[in-house]
Amino acid sequence: METSELLKKVRKIEIKTRGLSSHIFSGQYHSAFKGKGMAFSEVREYQYGDDIRSIDWNVTARFNHPFVKIFEEERELTVMLLIDISGSTKFGTKKQFKADLITELAAVLSFSAIQNNDKVGVIFFSNKIEKFIPPKKGTSHILRIIRELINLEPEENGTNIAEALKYFTNVIKKRCTAFLISDFMDEGFEDAIKIASSKHDIVALRVYDERETLLPNVGLIKIRNNETGKYLWIDSSEMQIRKNYSLWWSKHEKSLNDLFIRSGIDEAIINTDQDFVKPLTALFRKRERRF
Repeated sequence: METSELLKKVRKIEIKTRGLSSHIFSGQYHSAFKGKGMAFSEVREYQYGDDIRSIDWNVTARFNHPFVKIFEEERELTVMLLIDISGSTKFGTKKQFKADLITELAAVLSFSAIQNNDKVGVIFFSNKIEKFIPPKKGTSHILRIIRELINLEPEENGTNIAEALKYFTNVIKKRCTAFLISDFMDEGFEDAIKIASSKHDIVALRVYDERETLLPNVGLIKIRNNETGKYLWIDSSEMQIRKNYSLWWSKHEKSLNDLFIRSGIDEAIINTDQDFVKPLTALFRKRERRF
């Protein structure tokens, strides 16, 4: 992509997602994703109603008058984005490709994070680790992430979520919040996601296109698998073929949902033809109520 075209795309995404993070998500993000705990801030004189467990006995003894410790939330988090850039994300039949939706989701989460003084890092993956950007603060860092989202071409087209999660748990030792953004067109990552969720706060953002949920009755069609590059002819007029496809999709959805519940992972499901504000807001509110 030409530099001028890339900069225009980066600017367009920045304007949209920075505005959303400022006016819609910033406060909810802060409430939904807590810091590491409470840190000592200062002492003040005891007031009626203060918890006696917070009394600072050393200062109290020194001044012969009760003082209490004041704590503040340790706000700073490390946020990791695990971003699927495999071939299956280059699909979309209405508003946009799944890859475009993933880019906007990653950007709005990144801007929300830095507005709360959090560090943001990224792992781009296909069926291998395509690129790792270590966690860092600042707008210039976020703009670099957006440039990579737009311009990074994967060396492989397959999907290996287990590999991404294993790499993540190896490279990020300190507990963090991680958004796994993918269409989850993969299998065999159950153990890896359970291990990762035991060490980190994992949130799954699952993107899909409506056409993936239902095979239309349009006769003989030629289908290409973007991950393998192989073509397949299907007679979609046959009811059993359409029924088998619908059954597969239902099983796929249930399997993912059950896995996330068992692993204690929050999930948001977002359609390429849908405004992502509503599902993200619902996710944040769900977490707010829990905390």
